[in-house]
Amino acid sequence: MAQGYLALILHSHLPYVRHPEYTDCLEEEWLFQAVSECYAPLSAMLRRLERDDVPGSLAISFSPTLCEMLRDHLLRERCKRYIEDRRELTEKEVRRLAGTPYEDTARMYRQHYRMLCKDFVHDENLELLKGFAELEDAGRVELMTTAATHALLPLTSTPESRAAQVEIGCRNFHRHFGHRPSAIWLPECGYHPGLENAVADSSLKTFFVDSHAALLAQPRPRAGVFRPFETPSGAVACARDAASSRDVWSKDEGYPGHPAYREFYRDAGHDADYHYIEPHLHEDGVRRPVGMKYHRITGPAKALDQKEPYDPAAAAEQARQHARHFVRRRLAQMERIQPYCDAPPVAVAPYDTELFGHRWLEGLTFLETAFRTVAQHGDKLALTTPSRYLSDFPAVDRCQPGTSSWGFGGFFELWIEPSNDWIYPRLHEAEEQMVRLARQFPSASALQRRALDQCAREMLLAQASDWPFLMSVGSFEEYAAQRVRRHLKTFKTLHREIIQDTIDGEYLSRVEAQDNVFPEMDYRVFEGAPAEQRD
Repeated sequence: MAQGYLALILHSHLPYVRHPEYTDCLEEEWLFQAVSECYAPLSAMLRRLERDDVPGSLAISFSPTLCEMLRDHLLRERCKRYIEDRRELTEKEVRRLAGTPYEDTARMYRQHYRMLCKDFVHDENLELLKGFAELEDAGRVELMTTAATHALLPLTSTPESRAAQVEIGCRNFHRHFGHRPSAIWLPECGYHPGLENAVADSSLKTFFVDSHAALLAQPRPRAGVFRPFETPSGAVACARDAASSRDVWSKDEGYPGHPAYREFYRDAGHDADYHYIEPHLHEDGVRRPVGMKYHRITGPAKALDQKEPYDPAAAAEQARQHARHFVRRRLAQMERIQPYCDAPPVAVAPYDTELFGHRWLEGLTFLETAFRTVAQHGDKLALTTPSRYLSDFPAVDRCQPGTSSWGFGGFFELWIEPSNDWIYPRLHEAEEQMVRLARQFPSASALQRRALDQCAREMLLAQASDWPFLMSVGSFEEYAAQRVRRHLKTFKTLHREIIQDTIDGEYLSRVEAQDNVFPEMDYRVFEGAPAEQRD
């Protein structure tokens, strides 16, 4: 038994973006970038740790929308095309940059995409979820789910809608991984009192909240954030450790801002000669990032022309140093806290998976080094997962967490403010109508059932927390607003046709083909009745 524990939690999520009506789509590249720069390299890193018998494991969630995209045939083929295009580009880049300060970086990219094409595309056929399931079987990871479309649950209007988001997330997880999950990542760590009931009703044992959910709890848990606590429903809440988060997330103090690390915003898609880079752009020919970034974080943030050449070896060494520093801080933290706890404390350290390798290129080196460094201090600090920790040290305090989220301000500010607040009256109306539909048609005909299931899909897709977030930060805000409007318009059309018994089969087939998420959908999940009472 160690004196203290570190629970690394990675949350993997992307909104459902699939546009079969286009030959290429900029927003679909969010998935392709995450696969090639984050998920596949993370899988390879965890397998290296397994091969080398390095102790420790982490918990990782996969959102249902991400799982659906990773298994979608159209998106898999487009992802293969994307990776193969980048491999071709890296071959050209090595020739173009030979003899320059950027040659080592070009070779780094070439090696990476050659590996992806061989090991991931050709040998494994992009079977990412299968690979992570095997890592779970080996005890290297604990897999978790999240709400169906990553809706910020406290901002939904009905308990039935919240329960449906959670239950559909669990059913989708079962379809992809072969078993029900035991833990759920609450989207954006969004919590309000009573939400633990939806968690417990889906037989989930554990969920995650931000630090102030524990600090504002009634009564406050005796160990603060350093030991999970039971909620009124019996589900256990794990609160984020602010110090572990600050080391990575802080804009001013966090590791990813170090000047040795790669600059994310300067890219060959904008720097290279247009005729050279054009074959790797979209059909519209507009310059966009292509993932080949050759500079490091130097000079003023917005002065991209003042960035110095990136040194991959120096950056990797800096990441290893930061990982060792991170572990030293956790050791000191556990040493300070342990005398005040009646069981070994645990620091819950959650991060977006997409940070590691995509935004922070060196982040995967950081994670791997953290694993290897913790392994050297097994008597003082060990890596664990929520279920493993709770198996050894069950929750003893029973508390009501406080309303909270992560992100700016900590109380949903990014998701409900003047740029996006217009969506909520429309969403709430659709949520209430969906509940009424489920109760009005408990035994639908085949055509009605298809339309009801599609109504549920459209409402869920409109609820995604990604859309108000993008509007709030001013990134892809037009696309985000258009997605909300489109899904709600489709919902409204289907709702009217169901009520009037005028369902247009051709129209229904078109929208089923476009928004083909959750084939296991059963609209009756919105009835509000316990699962065991449904036939």
